[in-house]
Amino acid sequence: MESWDLYTENREKTGEIHVRGNPLPENKYHLVVTVWIKNRFGKYLISQRSETRTSNPLKYESVGGSVLKGEDSLDGALREVKEEVGIDLNPKMGKLVFSEVRKIIDGKQYNDIRDVWLFKYDGDVDLKHATTDEVRQVKWLTPEEIYDLYRTGKMVSTLTLCFDKVLQYNGDLV
Repeated sequence: MESWDLYTENREKTGEIHVRGNPLPENKYHLVVTVWIKNRFGKYLISQRSETRTSNPLKYESVGGSVLKGEDSLDGALREVKEEVGIDLNPKMGKLVFSEVRKIIDGKQYNDIRDVWLFKYDGDVDLKHATTDEVRQVKWLTPEEIYDLYRTGKMVSTLTLCFDKVLQYNGDLV
């Protein structure tokens, strides 16, 4: 059973624990991460959700998910990448690009605080090293190819604004 720490809208831990699948209490939030991985050629690693996923099956996305109880944002980002695509990222190769509080998206209650990470990575990707079966395949794509996925409805829609901000990030990646 997956459990999360709960936070206030101002990112203060409440000391409460939430079990995934139960409705979130009103005015309580959980921490989630979205992780964009960029190689030296300016391409981003995009994964296709497996057909068994209950939401958005076979759509494309970046790696991400809920931060587990006791983890911080970076720990959650590194774990999600290892679980979904089998990569052990170097924590020094990433930067927190931005955070946002999301209450309701497309009429659905999210109540999360999303941290968006950008990592530099030039190694191989082999899904045999992933620890879940959440991902069907991965591709390195240019920003233009990613926007084509959005335009054709093949990408998870909640990532559009997030990717725009990642592209605008001018900070250094080691």
